Amino acid sequence: MQNLRFYAEKIVKKIHANGHEACFAGGCVRDMAMGTQPDDYDIATSAHPDEIIGLFRKTVKVGARFGVVIVIMGGHQFEVATYRTESSYSDGRRPDAVEFATAREDVERRDFTINGLLYDILNDEVIDFVGGREDIKRKVIRTIGDPMERFREDRLRMLRAVRFAARLEFSIDPATLDAIKRMAPGILDVSMERISMEMTKMLTAEHADVALEILRDTGLLHHVMPGIEQMIGVQQPEEFHPEGDVFDHTKLMLRMLEKPSDVLAFAVLFHDIGKPATFTVTDRIRFHCHDQIGADMTDEILRSLKFSNEKRQKVVAIVRNHMRLMHAPKMRESTLKRLLRRDIFDEELELHRIDCLASHKKLDVYNFLIRKRDELPPEVIKPPALIDGHDLIDMGFVPGPMFKKILDAAEELQLENKLTTKEEALRWISENYSTERDAGPL
Repeated sequence: MQNLRFYAEKIVKKIHANGHEACFAGGCVRDMAMGTQPDDYDIATSAHPDEIIGLFRKTVKVGARFGVVIVIMGGHQFEVATYRTESSYSDGRRPDAVEFATAREDVERRDFTINGLLYDILNDEVIDFVGGREDIKRKVIRTIGDPMERFREDRLRMLRAVRFAARLEFSIDPATLDAIKRMAPGILDVSMERISMEMTKMLTAEHADVALEILRDTGLLHHVMPGIEQMIGVQQPEEFHPEGDVFDHTKLMLRMLEKPSDVLAFAVLFHDIGKPATFTVTDRIRFHCHDQIGADMTDEILRSLKFSNEKRQKVVAIVRNHMRLMHAPKMRESTLKRLLRRDIFDEELELHRIDCLASHKKLDVYNFLIRKRDELPPEVIKPPALIDGHDLIDMGFVPGPMFKKILDAAEELQLENKLTTKEEALRWISENYSTERDAGPL
């Protein structure tokens, strides 16, 4: 990341050399003040977008209308924004208009004090108009100015407050917290795509369990994911789940995640979402088919959050199948091989591991699957097919529904090591299937 800072400073110096002010701004300055290395560097400047574009060879006008230009240097992208003030946000997302302004005015329209710091690299000086350094010391998330006004401008800031509080292990200033609670229903005025992106950042960062608690306490969870809220207070059989109710179990699993993919993070969040709807008490507390019910609920929620089809289908598949892994030691060899070769198996295995650790703590099945995965090379769990449709046509079969059944059956025997050559497969098909149109097995 030192390389990243080198190019960021180069941009600032070039802007200065051409008669304009320029500073590092926002999250990078916050991170520097906290002694952590920034992942990116944003730059605020008195230069107007056209002037910025004229200074650098590679630029992208992603938000020039709002005073924002991307400068590309050293293979990195840097957001360079002109000091500005903003008018009302009639859509709760973007300002209706912007006016170029001073550095102080620019800072005063930002979201939280900890994100309102500027850093002058030429004088090695942090510029703080809003008390951000003091709030960093106090470990407090506080809006710049009136919290109700800041959240009316952009309601997504309520979720951002939760994310920063959880990730940085800060508290939320009482007035800011009260405003979030009062305005929580307004989060649904934000596009689902933006909510989805913010929730993804929240769940894949450290302390996702704390974020879930704050979402609950502020009322945001009720509006963003009511199905998760339903898990609160749903008891589980103590012999398997001494950790507590379904919500507590889910929080504990989120706490155990280490740099998860978004697919894994959401699969953990949703894996037991079907339990409230399937809660019954017979000989003990049971949740019959909670995995299937939960998968359907997950599918509906992720569709509403505008997840990509690929990621939604992966999360749903993990939720639907998360109870299957416990049966792995008793699976037929062909079934086990199909499990091991799934493109989501690593996520399924990790979910199973922390699911066990967050409950009964028995890792027998996990260790069995690790051993099998190490023992069986890819060419064994997914060998090249012995036969294909062309072979069936050559044998006189008419293309139709039986093709898939025959090929699947041949693959099953191949995975069981009962068919090992093409000749064996062709002979087995001849002995077990008729070539007459629409005929089934002999």
